[in-house]
Amino acid sequence: MEYVMKYWWILIPVLLLVFYKLIFRLFGIIIIPEDKIGLVTKKFVLFGKSELPPGRIIAVEGEAGFQAQTLAPGIYFWKWIWQFEITKQSLTVIPQGKIGLIVARDGKELETGHILARKVECDGFQDTVAFLTKGGSKGRQSAYITAGTYRINTFLFEIFTVDMFTISENMVGIITTLDGMPIEEGSIAGKEVQGHNNFQDADTFLRAGGNKGLQPQTILAGSYYINPWFVSVEQIKMMEIPIGYVGVVISYVGKDGKDLSGAEFKHGNIVSKGEKGVWAEPLGPGKYPINTFIMRVELVPTTNLVLNWANARSESHQLDKNLSTITVRSKDGFPFNLDVSQIIHIPTTEAPKVIARFGSMMNLVGQVLEPTIGNYFRNSAQDSDVIAFLSTRKERQDAAKKRISEVLDQYNVNGVDTLIGDIVPPESLMKTLTDRKIAEEQNTTFETQKRAEVTRQTLEKETAVADMQKEIVKADQGVLIAERIADAAVKKATGEASGVKISSVAEADRLKIIANADAEKTKVTANAEAEKIKMLANANAEQISVTGKAEAEKILAIGKSNAESYKLSVDAMGGDNFTKLKVTEQIGKERIKIIPEVLITGNGDGQNGPINGLLGLQLLDGIMDRNKTKDAEDKNTGPKNDGKNKP
Repeated sequence: MEYVMKYWWILIPVLLLVFYKLIFRLFGIIIIPEDKIGLVTKKFVLFGKSELPPGRIIAVEGEAGFQAQTLAPGIYFWKWIWQFEITKQSLTVIPQGKIGLIVARDGKELETGHILARKVECDGFQDTVAFLTKGGSKGRQSAYITAGTYRINTFLFEIFTVDMFTISENMVGIITTLDGMPIEEGSIAGKEVQGHNNFQDADTFLRAGGNKGLQPQTILAGSYYINPWFVSVEQIKMMEIPIGYVGVVISYVGKDGKDLSGAEFKHGNIVSKGEKGVWAEPLGPGKYPINTFIMRVELVPTTNLVLNWANARSESHQLDKNLSTITVRSKDGFPFNLDVSQIIHIPTTEAPKVIARFGSMMNLVGQVLEPTIGNYFRNSAQDSDVIAFLSTRKERQDAAKKRISEVLDQYNVNGVDTLIGDIVPPESLMKTLTDRKIAEEQNTTFETQKRAEVTRQTLEKETAVADMQKEIVKADQGVLIAERIADAAVKKATGEASGVKISSVAEADRLKIIANADAEKTKVTANAEAEKIKMLANANAEQISVTGKAEAEKILAIGKSNAESYKLSVDAMGGDNFTKLKVTEQIGKERIKIIPEVLITGNGDGQNGPINGLLGLQLLDGIMDRNKTKDAEDKNTGPKNDGKNKP
């Protein structure tokens, strides 16, 4: 105990460390850390004004209650615990990508028709006194605070953190303001206001007299400090005008402009860009931030556009989706169907007039093209029967192109071409036509077959004639050869007769007569045949004649040589014996059959009979042996006669 009493003074700093806050408060000292602010509540007032003005909850002039003035980080004195209550409040932090929306619990009342309190310069709502003294209004504030750290008196201000607003790529933000002046009567959107930095500065917009409601201006892709209590944003896709089209703009807002269409055009106003009505200048291919809540863009194709009146076909643009095959009735009362394709072209400069007249491309098709083309072909079919309509297809197509082009010109549309597709006559009529066509084709087939048969017969006849002509030529040539051989034989016989002295005149005359008769017969025949073909083969005859003459000269030379040989033989053998020898040789050479083959007789008087008989037998045996030898030589080497052989 004594030891404790000795060191009692050590308890003093320990108690101070433990209870310093309480001690400081007892002595009116308050310490505010760096990351805090002090919110002051005054319990009572000893001197001066003590009550707040009516309707106020924040004291500005030292009245009792919540104090507007806050305590920044630091040390403060005379803040007695029995008079002041100090609340240490964390600093207000707004993260990146967010904004702080402010609601004031105190201030003057909002003006009638306003939903947001107008901005007051108060150092980002950190100067509470300035906010209240400069006319800050209670309620939702038009101003906001961006990312950062703030010393805000939360007795007065309530903070709500929201995300920044982001517009995606290829999107457009359609703005509707929630505060401002009412929209003028007769208008569907507010007037255009400049300087509000894409609606991020609400107070500039409101001070400039901006209207509450739909705005003509839009915002593009990006991130914005948008106060959602001030504006509502709806994202829509940008207007894309593809290649081959133009966009005709129909604006529902703007001032009334001067009509640019001219006195002749009486189907609507065409105005300048930015004015109410159909704009005279269409938009070319590309992307545009069009506010489709106050404008409409009608796409008009500027390339050739094909429209089909056919049940089974429709183009990708779908403008002809309601068109169908045209049913017509012919002059002879037959109903039939036909498909039609119409090609049109709308020039860029005429596109606004087409839209001003019809409102849309679909209306153009339904109000002009469909009745015009349908009625034209119905009227055209009634002037003709089905068969004639089918056979005059090209002429009717050309006439339709001309007539329909004239009609479309009145509507600022160019008719490029009119094409007739499938024509489907009644089934009963088609069967009749088919049967008729089959019969005609069969008749044509029969005629063709008939001509082919005639041609075949003619060919066979000509072939037979050609074959016979070959035989005729061969025969004619044989006749000429025989004639030449006969002439040679005659000359040979004549040469032999003149060169050989035949002692037996009777036998020689007989042989001569026979030879002359045969030669004459052959010559007459040859002359007859030669005359027959003389006109056909003069050149060939001439060639053969020359050849024959050469052969005759050769034979004559051989004959003369043989005659000389015969003369020597006669001198050696005697004329009688030589004559008999030659006669026998001739008989053997010609292989003349004599029955009997050999008959040897005497002269009847018994003189020299046996001798003559033996001589004849001897000669016969020699002739036979010689003929055999000659035949053998002919087989081996062919006949030879050099004029030196002797019997």
